[in-house]
Amino acid sequence: MNHEVNEIVNCLLNGGVVLIPTDTVYGLAVKPDFEESIERLYTLKNRPRHLNLPIMVSSVNELESLGIEINNCARRLLKSRFVPGALTLALGFKDKPLVPWLKDREEVAIRIPNDQRLLSVLKETGPLLVTSANKHGLSTPKSLQEILDQLNGKPDKMIDVGEIRTVPSTLINCRLNPPVVERFGDIPELELREFLK
Repeated sequence: MNHEVNEIVNCLLNGGVVLIPTDTVYGLAVKPDFEESIERLYTLKNRPRHLNLPIMVSSVNELESLGIEINNCARRLLKSRFVPGALTLALGFKDKPLVPWLKDREEVAIRIPNDQRLLSVLKETGPLLVTSANKHGLSTPKSLQEILDQLNGKPDKMIDVGEIRTVPSTLINCRLNPPVVERFGDIPELELREFLK
């Protein structure tokens, strides 16, 4: 594990908030076992507390350990060329969540990012709560300094890779039948049509 990944992992495992580039936008990441870290993340973004945070994982295998139900629609998408990548899926649970930090949720938004640094981190930390690095209601800036100008405070660790493009992931609700695209992003609807039948 390279030095940078090691530092990010250590920060997250000790309850830190990390500002990290993803394959779509800069994101804010925390380990979900730390309630205080989650609160800090909400404060940094001025995000309303009732809005749940998306989850990133390194592989499909981790979803089952959380109690998440992978229905036929989700299974097809998770095996598609869009994963790992800019595709977020809204999923439910088989019976109930299997980890305490998901106990009050009926639905989760999950994504496997196509970013080697972030995947390396996720393999070490397990699932992370990751949300776009911006003030709630504003678009995500392309550069670290613009992000810091928006946030209400400063993350514990920041990875600066200069300006990155800021196209959000495409969000598909797989709990609906047929599935519905709830946010258009990096993957065009036309390419997803075969999965939405």
